[in-house]
Amino acid sequence: MNEGEIGGLLRETMLVTLKLGGPALAVALAVGVVMSLVQAVTQINEPTLAFVPKVAAICAALVLGGPFMLGALRDYAQMMFDRVIAVGGQ
Repeated sequence: MNEGEIGGLLRETMLVTLKLGGPALAVALAVGVVMSLVQAVTQINEPTLAFVPKVAAICAALVLGGPFMLGALRDYAQMMFDRVIAVGGQ
């Protein structure tokens, strides 16, 4: 493997990481901002108030995005196993 192939693998690794973690983090950010606005408007400063909706939203995002995430991880693992076999066969 040369430097170009290694760079491509690192790029692919970062993209898969974004595909797996991005949706859940984006949902957590959105729910956190909404809950912060609700707390600011109602002047309720309870730190645990935002926890339950955020956990519920993250679980919903993982359930809804699970097949996409599983497919991305499966494709990446298959590509990596193929690369290992190709390097070992040389």
